Amino acid sequence: MDTNVRLVKNVLKYTFGLVPIVAGLDKFTNVLTNWSQYVSEGFAGMLPFDPTTFMMVVGVIEIVAGILVLTKTKIGAYVVSAWLTCIALTLLFSWTYVDVAVRDLVMAIGAFSLAKLSEENEK
Repeated sequence: MDTNVRLVKNVLKYTFGLVPIVAGLDKFTNVLTNWSQYVSEGFAGMLPFDPTTFMMVVGVIEIVAGILVLTKTKIGAYVVSAWLTCIALTLLFSWTYVDVAVRDLVMAIGAFSLAKLSEENEK
């Protein structure tokens, strides 16, 4: 594999591995932000528990996704790409935090690119 391609793949791998882990852990501490604010009122009303608990479940999923990127890069990158797309769509449907939705879609494209680079590496 070309040196530049390997560099890009590694930067993406560690970005999409570590950032979800950090964000997932922060769902338990709310140091970076109050994550519950991103749960729309309509969706919160459908939950069988409070938004804080929901965000902790989200945190566990993000931690697992990040670990998956670091250990099984291709599969993990597809998971992170799909996860970010789902988050973005949820925000777009509620028309809240549209800026975050756009950012998440851009990150989903980056994670998808990592998955495709990882496929190339397997050939």
